[in-house]
Amino acid sequence: MSFSVNRQRSLWWGLSLVVILSGLVAMAISWVSLGSPLRLGLDFIGGTRLQFELACSATHNCSQPIDIDVVRQVLNQQGLGNSSLQIVGEYGVSIRTVPLSVDQRTRLSDALRQKIGDFDPQKTQIETVGPTLGKEILRSGLLALLVSFIGITIYLTLRFQFDYACFALVALVHDVLVTTGIFAILALVAGVEIDSLFIVALLTIIGFSVNDTVVIYDRVRETLKLNPELGIQEVVDQAVVQTLGRSINTTLTTLLPLITILLFGGDTLRYFALALLIGFTTGAYSSIFIASTLLAWWRDRPPPRPATNTLETTSTP
Repeated sequence: MSFSVNRQRSLWWGLSLVVILSGLVAMAISWVSLGSPLRLGLDFIGGTRLQFELACSATHNCSQPIDIDVVRQVLNQQGLGNSSLQIVGEYGVSIRTVPLSVDQRTRLSDALRQKIGDFDPQKTQIETVGPTLGKEILRSGLLALLVSFIGITIYLTLRFQFDYACFALVALVHDVLVTTGIFAILALVAGVEIDSLFIVALLTIIGFSVNDTVVIYDRVRETLKLNPELGIQEVVDQAVVQTLGRSINTTLTTLLPLITILLFGGDTLRYFALALLIGFTTGAYSSIFIASTLLAWWRDRPPPRPATNTLETTSTP
């Protein structure tokens, strides 16, 4: 056989371990600096997010980029010094702060306009979420992930066997950890926040990944029934080779529209599409290189040796 997934399984496991550990380190740093493993958006913690962009059609309005120190000075004057700031492009600024009333938002907008310049009303975005609602959204999202893991484990146990279900679950946890780890790194490097769409992306990733795993496991089960004399590693290698083209084609055709959404979908869908891109790629990888090799390793392990009791006999003269 030209390709054996089990021959280099230590390499596949090592690559995954490096990526997951890097993400866990980033999550630990985020926990210390931000109070959470990821940079949570308004959907989860509540507050008001305002995004302004200069109207470059006005004369000399975009002669220079926005100075973040000027924006910080205005926020301090408004009593909002603890707000989070992020420059968007050259001529835009995103402000995340405590929940603001309409009058407070108007005063802040007017003060910024006097210091920075006129804003484009068509590109102004204002969102407000209460802290209680944000916590409820986060709790519901985490509960949805837990229920999906339990449901998938039960389904795969009934359809295959318990060890199949366990290693499919390991692959799903792998996909979630890789995706969240990369977003933790992006939060530290680029200030990327997650919102409720990130939970939707994780649930979608789980469904996509388990589908690929089920296809491989189906082929493993069929091959074992037809050729019971074959070793499990050879069976898994055959199953992976037979389904590899299908997995690659499915993943590529799914990634193409996601790349389009990432490039042209706007700010609202950009990170949702990015999470799906990372998760779908990782899901295809884990189905081929993690779930299948773990099953082969488990089934091919040597049986435990039976316990032996050593009886000491003493001879009397």
